[in-house]
Amino acid sequence: MPGSELATKLIGAHGERGAAWVAAFPETLRRICERWVLRPGDRYAYVGYAWVARVTLADGSPAVLKLAPPSDETACEIQALRLYDGRGAVRLLDADPAVAALLLERLEPGTPLATLDDDALATRIAAGVMRETWRPLPPGHGFPTLERRGAALGRFRAARGHDTTPFPPGLFAAAEATYARLCASAAPPVLLHGDLHHWNILSAERQPWLAIDPKGLAGEPAFEAGALLRNRIGPLAAARQRAEARATILAAELGLDRGRILDWAFAQAVLSVTWSLEDEGTLDPHAREVLALAAALLDS
Repeated sequence: MPGSELATKLIGAHGERGAAWVAAFPETLRRICERWVLRPGDRYAYVGYAWVARVTLADGSPAVLKLAPPSDETACEIQALRLYDGRGAVRLLDADPAVAALLLERLEPGTPLATLDDDALATRIAAGVMRETWRPLPPGHGFPTLERRGAALGRFRAARGHDTTPFPPGLFAAAEATYARLCASAAPPVLLHGDLHHWNILSAERQPWLAIDPKGLAGEPAFEAGALLRNRIGPLAAARQRAEARATILAAELGLDRGRILDWAFAQAVLSVTWSLEDEGTLDPHAREVLALAAALLDS
């Protein structure tokens, strides 16, 4: 089985479809390992919304196997990794979109960027990864747009009306307006990673740092900074200053407008909290930190 914590999260997120995937997991794993001639190893400790484990290929070389319930998100991840072709990101060795199976290059030592104590250095490294992974969008691509990415804001408003608890008064409306304004004035879209934060950038041998777990998103480059600004927040008393310092570095490194980066960071922070409410029905400690950061950015 995929593990009780992962099973609970997948069933909570996908309902009956998630429960069916959990029940079928042993057979899915067996068939994929047989097809790709893999020897399974240890599962990674982190529990997101996918089963991820070390595997060994038939020739003895290391790799990583990632399995999840089939979804549009996984299909976009596969498409993005194919377009990256290893440049700035982990290399996709093989994939089966029908069962949402990804065979990936194993990054060693695989230390997350989050382990760096020097926040300014980490931000410059992240800027370099952003620069490498941004791509022209191919004709007829299926990547979601910024408007589609922000649809949870409209769903929340439709469900709650004037009651936007747990957001402080005026915060949700301000984020909705900011998100709409930024979409309406966005620069021409490129392929974005879509979730490029400190835990999705790992140390590697082929290149010093490579991205993992792309969402695949069609949007303007300034949008990409949002995930980096709302993660690894640290003490909340300095959260706004830390976000502003990161925005200053990203603007200088990437030639972007600092104010626009901060506006996207604010709107996305509220969107992230909205996703947490949709998925979990409540806010975990990180979501509460992000909510506090959004309030601080609104006051800046």
